[in-house]
Amino acid sequence: MGWDPIVYGQGGASVGPNGIKAMKRFWGVVWLVGATCGVAGQELRLGFFPNITHGQALYAKATGDFEKATGAKIKWTAFNAGPTAIESIFAGAIDATYIGPSPTVNGFAKSRGQEFVIVAGAASGGAGLVVRKDSNIKGEKDFNGKTIATPQLGNTQDVAAREWFTEKQYKFREKGGTLTLMPLANPDQLLMFQKKQIDGAWTVEPWLSRLELEGGGELFLDEKKLWPDGKFVTTHLIVSRKLIQSNPELVKKLVSAHVAVTKKLNEDKNAATKILNDQLKVETGKSLQPEAISRALTRVEFTWDPVQASLFKGADAAHKVGFLKTAPKLDGIYSLNFLNDALKAQGLPALAAR
Repeated sequence: MGWDPIVYGQGGASVGPNGIKAMKRFWGVVWLVGATCGVAGQELRLGFFPNITHGQALYAKATGDFEKATGAKIKWTAFNAGPTAIESIFAGAIDATYIGPSPTVNGFAKSRGQEFVIVAGAASGGAGLVVRKDSNIKGEKDFNGKTIATPQLGNTQDVAAREWFTEKQYKFREKGGTLTLMPLANPDQLLMFQKKQIDGAWTVEPWLSRLELEGGGELFLDEKKLWPDGKFVTTHLIVSRKLIQSNPELVKKLVSAHVAVTKKLNEDKNAATKILNDQLKVETGKSLQPEAISRALTRVEFTWDPVQASLFKGADAAHKVGFLKTAPKLDGIYSLNFLNDALKAQGLPALAAR
């Protein structure tokens, strides 16, 4: 216990050696029970999206791996897109979340870096633009008068779409142009795609594959083509500063579990495919066609590397398209000490923060 209590009996008479030993045993049991209850009573409120690009969350929710590794009860909260998750961090409704880079940058700038930090990467790739085969979109010059959906205004894919279309000299309808970008939740994208009410969608897996296979679409642009070596952050893990300050040990265990689950996803693809597909059915009410999930997994790389350079480029893009009024100051957005401790403990190379 680290201390030797001085115990007194009734009337101030000192207790003998046997009594002291008995009291030590008693307080030792009390301390052990209290410590155990403290761990069991911990709750970690963790956000995620029901997307393949949030594979670690899906896998851990299905298997209970995070509960086993942290000793805490995980309270999961599902989001459709990043801005809502960031607002939940601000409101203190969640402690951590898997999320894309654009809302992370926006939230970090808005809070002046006071609310959260990025502690690990989660996924690279798995995003792009799918169009309807009958939309008459054959090339980059064919989007005038078209309607393209994104998951939410200001989310990662929305910013990527706005930057790409702006570079191609398109003007958006709200600014007097002819191209409409429409924020739509991913399930609604598929429904409106099938009803021919939108011409395409810039989104993430598994929705790219579902739009292709269930909606009769075709992949017009894989976002990997826009990035050096095809690597860019799609998802990373952020944690509130309040949790880091109040319970760094829990954060350490969470990040270590995140690395372990990432390894499992990559080491046994067949097992991971079934677990992810079964959990997607739980989350969305429908499992994927075997071809859809296998296709989606070829486009997504699960990684703890946050691909930092792509986040800074994405931040510049958000400023360029007007979501950030001033160039964001992102000093301190990464806190990779928990990740590097976990990597070292598991015999893996550390990463340097920019």
